[in-house]
Amino acid sequence: MTILGIETSCDETSAAVVLNGRTILSNVVSSSVDFHKKTGGIVPEVAARKQVESIIPVLDECLSLAKTTLKKIDAIAVTAGPGLLGSLIVGTATAKTLALSLNKPLIPVNHLLAHIYANWLEENIPDFPLISLIVSGGHTQLILMKNHKDIKILGETRDDAAGESFDKVARILNLGYPGGPAIEKKALDFKSKETSLVLPKPLIHSKDYDFSFSGLKTAAFTAFKTKKHTACEIAHSFQEAVCEVLVKKTVKAVLENKVNSVVLAGGVSANKRLRELFFKNEQLEKMKIKVYIPKIALCTDNAASIASCAFYHRNITQLEQVLPNSSLFFEN
Repeated sequence: MTILGIETSCDETSAAVVLNGRTILSNVVSSSVDFHKKTGGIVPEVAARKQVESIIPVLDECLSLAKTTLKKIDAIAVTAGPGLLGSLIVGTATAKTLALSLNKPLIPVNHLLAHIYANWLEENIPDFPLISLIVSGGHTQLILMKNHKDIKILGETRDDAAGESFDKVARILNLGYPGGPAIEKKALDFKSKETSLVLPKPLIHSKDYDFSFSGLKTAAFTAFKTKKHTACEIAHSFQEAVCEVLVKKTVKAVLENKVNSVVLAGGVSANKRLRELFFKNEQLEKMKIKVYIPKIALCTDNAASIASCAFYHRNITQLEQVLPNSSLFFEN
């Protein structure tokens, strides 16, 4: 089954052709991040306007690289949410137009669930049941998946998402946008093995699976205002605190649920320090729990994961029922 995926949930415009949920025939991503650097963050209206300009060229390039045509596509998948409403409208309107004109099935996809399916585009795929940590700019969630259909949210952030906190701390340190790569790069400049700056690790010992990063962001701001610590030291301490909380909570979920795999998903999973801590975690190694993290290009928003997710869920929907939903969530 060949699926054309369309992704426009935030600032990327992406289209991909994926065969049987596993093989990427093409995956084209056009980002407006350079435009948002000027304002230090995403301006929704600017993102949507750039997507209107980009969607047709991206689709043309996607089909060309896949060496196929719209008529040969079996189904069309599109991000229905969550995301920026204007951006979602661009993608859903395009997908519905194609589906109607070509008489093709249309499959709406949850953007967060699709992040998980980036791992099904790799050579080795996870074994169920599994724990998935979704870490992105807008969301931080721990998910228990017993199979493709049995999905349960174990915990999520009570305030800022992990990626959002990276962006905010980067802004505090005047490191620019996007904050994740900027913090990661600046943290590498801290060469000392010890630091006098100890930032809090919120909820790390709580009995639930929830997260909280707003207090950590405030602590980083306070440290910056004292002028006692360098930007690289704050970036290093902040990154370590976030990563330790994410790893600790995920391992806790593994210990308390019988699973075979740990799966990372979302833009923050591209962070090299986070990847290192998961791949080298002694507790997971001792339990023989395999860790799966997509290649960095598939961690961020992309249409290939949308198409893959659609293949496994195949929630074919009537056109009039496919509506953009900025606050779409998992049904727990």
